[in-house]
Amino acid sequence: MNQSTGIAEKLRKTFSEYLKNNKLRNTAERDAIFSKICNTKTLFTLEMIWQQLEDENFHVSRASVYNTIELLLGSKIVVRRQFAYTQVFYELKHLSDKHYYVVCTNCGTVCSIKNEKLNSILLGYKIQKFTTEYYSLNFYGICSKCKYRKIREEIKKKRKG
Repeated sequence: MNQSTGIAEKLRKTFSEYLKNNKLRNTAERDAIFSKICNTKTLFTLEMIWQQLEDENFHVSRASVYNTIELLLGSKIVVRRQFAYTQVFYELKHLSDKHYYVVCTNCGTVCSIKNEKLNSILLGYKIQKFTTEYYSLNFYGICSKCKYRKIREEIKKKRKG
């Protein structure tokens, strides 16, 4: 059994137990949404999951996707990420502390970065009288495309003026 299969089985067991403990049943819709999310290794939105299921001719309501996400948040399988005021992303929790995000404050581009040195520092960081479940680290600034676009615009203004 490979590592991703083992993780998927562990997540499925966690979700099944969560549903059982909350006296909820596992429907075909919840199972399809859960499977789609577990196979997503990057940030995703509710709309992305809904659209992928629609593209596979598995019709579910957006409300079903939203409600299932809420259950996955409650079972601590998924975490919420919000980089801008309007767009909400989600990510599998077991993937969330292996990388960080850089967010361009100009164009809104979000990129994942990995840094093993930072990982080792943060994973070893203990907070007194507090048990960390997960953490989020984002860097905000201007991406190189926006930076160079701004420089080119300033050069053009100087030439005209």
